Amino acid sequence: VQLQASGGGLAQPGGSLRLSCAGSGSISTFDVRGWYRQAPGEQRELVSSITWIGTVTYADSVKGRFFISRDNDKNTLYLQMNSLKPEDTAVYYCKIGSIWGQGTQVTVSS
Repeated sequence: VQLQASGGGLAQPGGSLRLSCAGSGSISTFDVRGWYRQAPGEQRELVSSITWIGTVTYADSVKGRFFISRDNDKNTLYLQMNSLKPEDTAVYYCKIGSIWGQGTQVTVSS
């Protein structure tokens, strides 16, 4: 199983980005899928997760601004990030089951 994350980049405060995580190989529909982030000097933290039946969780810091979704047919996980803040700057990682994708850098700056 391999996960390929994309969609990171530079955004202005208040802007939006959409992250994608495409999975290849044998991926179980039942695996919990999530997005994590790690800012410089900080521990990696869970941003959002989604179960196979669509139950979602969000970190308090992103509630109402970030939205997670999944496309089982495409084995792809998404994270829509709106109203971005400088404190959202971090490397974002996707995870499906126990498999991590490579990180994608998100920088929020004017």
